[in-house]
Amino acid sequence: MQVLSWLIGAILIQNVILSRFFGTCPFLGVSKSKDSAVGMGLAVTFVMTMAATVSWLLYKYVLVAFDLVYMKTIVFILVIASLVQIIEMFIKKFSPSLYRALGIYLPLITTNCAVLGLSTIVTDGTYTFLKAIIYSFGSGIGFLFIIYIFSILRQKMETSPIPEGFKGIPIALITACLMAMIIARFAGVA
Repeated sequence: MQVLSWLIGAILIQNVILSRFFGTCPFLGVSKSKDSAVGMGLAVTFVMTMAATVSWLLYKYVLVAFDLVYMKTIVFILVIASLVQIIEMFIKKFSPSLYRALGIYLPLITTNCAVLGLSTIVTDGTYTFLKAIIYSFGSGIGFLFIIYIFSILRQKMETSPIPEGFKGIPIALITACLMAMIIARFAGVA
């Protein structure tokens, strides 16, 4: 039951996009189509889970053990960059259309603050190894969930009568704000 609570908390209550405002660049950039949103969401979920897990292990058993905690950010970025390279090669080989749809946003996962931020959060000392894995996976699923819903809303907005001054990014930001307000209402649930 505790695991389910951690998972729901990471997906809804502490959503990386709408609660922590991490990862807004791919959130706004890739959410124009459902397919690219799902592809980005799955890639971020994988990288986020693996990066947080590996970062937790490296932090606990290498950086703290050898008093190299000041190297945390550099080590985490190297872990994330390596994982993104593996994902990029995999997607390029098995789904060239998704690779083209994600474009520049795929290598930008390396600098996605959601991935780096989550790796930093799970190493703060309050997360056990199991909780770090569950929280990072739930955060990735939360990223996927929100970017997918946002892509559906953006596709609807393309055919909606929106005043000229609000078209594009302005209405996208207003919609993201409204989504954040809705997600904030879940804070009292857990």
